[in-house]
Amino acid sequence: MTTLIIGLFIFLGIHSFRIVSETGYRAMVRRLGEGRFKGAYSLLSLIGLVLVVYGYGWARAGQGVLYDPFAGAGHLALVLVPISFILAAAAYVPAGHIKKTVRHPMVLGVAVWAFAHVIANGGTADVVLFGSFFVWAVVDYLNSLGRHAPVLAERPRAKGDVLAVVAGLVVSAAFVAGLHRWLVGVSPLV
Repeated sequence: MTTLIIGLFIFLGIHSFRIVSETGYRAMVRRLGEGRFKGAYSLLSLIGLVLVVYGYGWARAGQGVLYDPFAGAGHLALVLVPISFILAAAAYVPAGHIKKTVRHPMVLGVAVWAFAHVIANGGTADVVLFGSFFVWAVVDYLNSLGRHAPVLAERPRAKGDVLAVVAGLVVSAAFVAGLHRWLVGVSPLV
């Protein structure tokens, strides 16, 4: 569990820079230069992510149970996760109405994804991992709403929404069809 917690601290910590201090974030970018800042940010993120992945795998092997998910929690997760993938896709496709309305679809998508996993899994490692991502995403989303809204380079078009929905559903189908089992060792249909 220690490796998981250290990984979460590094990964979510580096992703919380703007939550803690927008001024500090901008000053660090200016001081290091955008390229060096992005390089350090990416390296720390990768280190944290690797620790999270390995730490979660090790912690899951010996985890206790904090609670039993309610009846239907798995089915609800199967509805929420595709929504989270659609939101995540909306962050990267041409601007649509989803992106304009939600403002920060990736962060909201992470919150929905994490919430779906918290309600469907009651193990200690599960709650630590997904609960941490959920709390971080909610705090980051609320904080980001206080910052200036992202300026869309183009007028929102339905094309962006269609691409986000299609991409989100395709990725969801891949996870249900076996990708989740291959990556995590558990089928979402169980």
